[in-house]
Amino acid sequence: MPEPLLTEDHGAVRVLRMNRPDKLNALNTELTAALLAGLRAADADPAVRAVVLTGAGRAFCAGADVKEFALLTPADQDAVTRRAELTMRTQMLPQRLTKPVVAAVRGHAMGGGAGLVLGCDMVVAAADTRLGYPELRHSLVPAIVMTGLQRHFGRKLAFELVSTGRVLDAAELDRLGIANRVVETGTELAAALEIAAGWAEVDPRAMTAAKGLFHRVADLPFEEAMRAGGDVNTIMRGFREAGA
Repeated sequence: MPEPLLTEDHGAVRVLRMNRPDKLNALNTELTAALLAGLRAADADPAVRAVVLTGAGRAFCAGADVKEFALLTPADQDAVTRRAELTMRTQMLPQRLTKPVVAAVRGHAMGGGAGLVLGCDMVVAAADTRLGYPELRHSLVPAIVMTGLQRHFGRKLAFELVSTGRVLDAAELDRLGIANRVVETGTELAAALEIAAGWAEVDPRAMTAAKGLFHRVADLPFEEAMRAGGDVNTIMRGFREAGA
């Protein structure tokens, strides 16, 4: 059996490639667990300064593997709970890493795949990218990915995506500010690696502090956010005085 997640290092940049191309990299338990472990390993490795998340084949990630749901029934509530917890931790992790993550996206990024895209710090979208939430059409609810969806889109558009299954193309993702770059299909990984290589040149302590503060202040009241910024400013001055 092929490995569900492929890892390769380009200098200080680690590429994590979801590797179920025949299933459009649909997230079964094995791939989800491997992705969680891969992200954690990248964050713990001092030689890694930036991460690229992508998918093998013609799609980024088609979302949850619905065939696995046949085994996740109320008759085995523990299995249902474990799977939900695994999905939640994996979806939350990209923003919680101390290192920046860029998604290199092509083809379908649906449901949980869309959630992973939105969870990354930057997004490079190939021209054939399609992002959406088709869960209701399968009598499912995009429950775990809904938080990220609401934080990135206005409420009316977010509800439209959830309730109608509307799919956004690369041009719309660009216009909405979701995609940082839109590139020719097949060049998305190279473009993402270029971004990540630039990140890797930054003092990793400064990058960690900047990313942590960025996500921390997003939902804080103004005064509390300013105080958080002041705290980080003081810490970083200490780093500079240490001669690093």
